[in-house]
Formats: sequence, structure tokens, C-alpha cells
Amino acid sequence: MQLRDIAHSRTGDKGNISNVSVIAYRPEDWPVLLEQVTAERVRDHFGSLIAGDVVRYELPQIGALNFVMYEALGGGVTRTLALDPHGKCLSSRLLTLPIDGQR
Repeated sequence: MQLRDIAHSRTGDKGNISNVSVIAYRPEDWPVLLEQVTAERVRDHFGSLIAGDVVRYELPQIGALNFVMYEALGGGVTRTLALDPHGKCLSSRLLTLPIDGQR
């Protein structure tokens, strides 16, 4: 199962920082997000695309996690040579994260 099976994502970017939120479709999937979508797993999933830290914030009232990824956009949107480094691409990649769970 992939993360996209139980959650959707919203993104933003500013300079060289990407902000990616993962929101559970159903309240009963919130514990799966908490347990399996850690800052370490997110950092590993992106590999060399993220040069800085990944910080996770929990928003239990809305069943969401917010990840702030530093040095994630190749120097920033106006400085990078990458074709499309914006947060939307990173959110699509994050939603391919493998997770264990039952639907």
C-alpha cells in the first residue's frame, strides 16, 4: 500500500524550503500516519533531493502531519537548474511512500 491510499497532500514552497502536509482521508487512518510517516522515513524516501533537515509537526485535530524540508528545492525556485522543483512535485513523490495498513 502507498501513502496515497489513505491520505492526500498540500504543499507550499518559499526559497529553498518546501512545506508538505499529509492529511488522512479518514480519522481511523491517523494512527497509521503517526506511526509510519516519520521525519526519518520522509528524509530517506527523498534521498539526495533533500540536502537539509526534515522537521515533522503533528496536527491531530485535523488528522494531518506537516513536514518542513530545508534545502529541498535546489537553492530555490529562481536559482535551481531543476525543471520543476516546486512543492507539488515533492508531495506527489511523498504519496508514493510505502506503508503497512489495512483498508
